[in-house]
Formats: sequence, C-alpha cells, structure tokens
Amino acid sequence: MFGKRSFASSKDRSGKITKAPKRSFREATKQKVLVEKVEAHKASPMVERDSPSLTSAIVTVIVGADQRTFAAHEDVLSHSPYFAELLRGQFFEPTTRRIDLPTEEPEIFSCILEYLYKGDYYPRLVQDKRRQTWMLEGAMSSPDPNKAGDRPTAVEPTFYHVGVGDVLLRDTAVYCAADRYGLEELKKLSLRKQGLQSGIEVGTILRSARYAYDNTSDSDSHLRAHYLALIIRSRKTFKRSGTMQMEMEMGGKLFFDLFVAMCNHVDDLVDVSNARGTPRTI
Repeated sequence: MFGKRSFASSKDRSGKITKAPKRSFREATKQKVLVEKVEAHKASPMVERDSPSLTSAIVTVIVGADQRTFAAHEDVLSHSPYFAELLRGQFFEPTTRRIDLPTEEPEIFSCILEYLYKGDYYPRLVQDKRRQTWMLEGAMSSPDPNKAGDRPTAVEPTFYHVGVGDVLLRDTAVYCAADRYGLEELKKLSLRKQGLQSGIEVGTILRSARYAYDNTSDSDSHLRAHYLALIIRSRKTFKRSGTMQMEMEMGGKLFFDLFVAMCNHVDDLVDVSNARGTPRTI
C-alpha cells in the first residue's frame, strides 16, 4: 500500500555547506609579518636550539660597585665554564647560592644573562630577507641604495662604563666579558654585531680598542684584528684626527700592531701591483 521509503545513512548525506570565514587584509598582513619574524628568529645562526632548564636552583648574582642584584637559574649559568666552576665550589654549602662580580658592569652582565636564556641579546641580530643581509633589531632607518656601504642606523651602540669613566662600544665590552666567562659563541655574535655598526666617533673607537687590548689575551685574533682593520680602512679619517695623534703619542701595543698591520697592507698592495705587470716599490 505504501511504497518503500529509502533512508540514506547519515554518512552518505551531504553535509551542510559552510563558508570559510573571510580574513581581512589587515589580519593577513599581521599573520605574514608574524610568520616572517618567527622564521627570521629561527634562521639566526646564533639562536640556541635547546631551551634552558628552568627547574634548577636560583642563584643570586651581585654585580658592580653599586651591587645590583640579579637572579638566574643554576643550569642556565652553568653554560658558562666560569660560572659552572664557581657553582661547583658552592655545592656543599647550605646557604643560598651567590656569585659576586664587583668589577663587572650591570648593563654588560644583563646582556650576558639575556644571551644565556635566549641565545641573543638586545638589539637582536635579525635577517633582512629582501636584501639577503643581517641587521640589528630596532634599526631606525633603511640604508640608502645610492650610497656604497650605507647601513641602517640601529640602537645606540655605546654605554657608559663606570670602570673606564667614559663611553665604550657595548659589543666590545660584551665580547671581553664573554671571553672571561668562556662563551665562545657569544664572542662570535658580539663581533658580528659590532661589524654592523657605523658612524662611531674616533675617540670612542680608540677608547674601545684600548679596552679590547686591556681585556683580551695577546693570542686573541678576532676583536683586536677587527679594530686594526677598521682603522686601516678608515685611515683618511684617523689621519686627520687629533685624538688619534694624542693616542699614538701615548703609545701601547695597539699601535705597534697597527704599524705591523699597515705594513702588511702596503705589502699586499705592492704584490697585487707587481702581479699586474707594473713592478712597484715603496
């Protein structure tokens, strides 16, 4: 009497058609910027791949003449051979772990601590994918493509060093601190960052160079060489500088090394000239 009704199973039915929510142009742009930042951070050659342990004991670190107090995890500090040795010496002491650094600058130790936790310190090293170059976070202007060697102006590169009584290049002080604490990768990072700086006053460069010589061993072949190469490249500027003349009259190992480096530079120029078939002597 009644025809058979066909009942399709629920899995054979077509589901309700729903439209994907539209994303605004602003949301898409924000998402793109976020992805680029994450990729740039991951691509940084200096980023630590392993997260530090945050479950170890807290160590109190007293820094500088003003006794600034910092707190850090023992496992994080122990990435430095210097701090690891100090903490091993306190292993059986029942009191709170404490490290005193009376001659360290708080601003520099802050950079060290940030590096130990994050693999970098402010301003961070970031990649400009459009130009396939590296730059410092917080650059305030883009380089002029019409000017050879022009670079972005980044965060103020100097700080006031209480022990010196004047301003120094921050990355130089970080390098020297990293050398003391046995952090080889941080030395590479700080040197790379310093190479991105430009427009530094002659007096600041020479003062920082002297600091580098006073706080690195004679076997250092990186930071010292960086300063020698910088002075030779910018010799026209330094030649006219009264500060340079005064510093040279004071003397020091820096200027003997500079003399040797300059001689090597001249020899290289002579060799290149002779190789081109125009013998030349100086």
